Amino acid sequence: MLARRIIPCLDCDLGVPQGRVVKGIEFKQIRYAGVPWELASRYYEEGADEIVFLDITASHERRETMFNVIRTTAKNVFVPLAVGGGIKSVDDVRGVFKAGADKVTVNTTALKRPEIITEIAEEYGSQACVVAIDAKRRDSPGEDRISVPTPKGESWFECSFYGGREFTGIDAIAWAMKAEELGAGEILLTSMDRDGTYDGFDLPLTDGVCKRVRIPVIASGGCGNAEHIFEVFQKTGASAALAASIFHYNEWGVDEVKRYLAERGIHVRI
Repeated sequence: MLARRIIPCLDCDLGVPQGRVVKGIEFKQIRYAGVPWELASRYYEEGADEIVFLDITASHERRETMFNVIRTTAKNVFVPLAVGGGIKSVDDVRGVFKAGADKVTVNTTALKRPEIITEIAEEYGSQACVVAIDAKRRDSPGEDRISVPTPKGESWFECSFYGGREFTGIDAIAWAMKAEELGAGEILLTSMDRDGTYDGFDLPLTDGVCKRVRIPVIASGGCGNAEHIFEVFQKTGASAALAASIFHYNEWGVDEVKRYLAERGIHVRI
């Protein structure tokens, strides 16, 4: 069996020349966490399997700042780097890869223009295209929704875009299935209800997607400790777990999480 991956996530605010990493709660209440390449270097040294950079400003004027962040990081970090936020075209993808990234994540553009998934996959391979889904739980699923049992009853999950500021009416599980058909190589699945809460991953959502796609799923949103990561690996088919706050604020090291998982029988790369 492939090793489960531990992936730190760096939400980058590019409003300052060197960029800065921030973290919020349910996509709000933002606080400072550090300098992007310094945190990335630390996580690499601790054994991170990959690192995700998300440009939460995603403005064209700040694109060069993100390129600089990736170029600086890639000099000393030798695990796959994924970059998302503001990717609107294959030209944008090309610029990110030239800066040193290995993958891109697409969310808003993919929802508005799904064919970009196929364009990226055809140009660079499916492994380079990660579709990010920011999903929020909704009650009263209709006939056209894929519902899953949750502690609050049968629910469906709605896709959002523009950093969680707008909702689409699109079923998140159905969209994950469609993204796979279009050529996505991986799904980055974030629960908006759990983001930054330390309450653990959304297991019904994660399990619902994992059971319906064949490509790897990265569980995201809600990680508060190593037990939560163990739980999502034990109870769902997630191939990776993404976390931010527990790493940024020195509550857990990546190496500590991996030792915890290995001691409990989860196959990870040590």
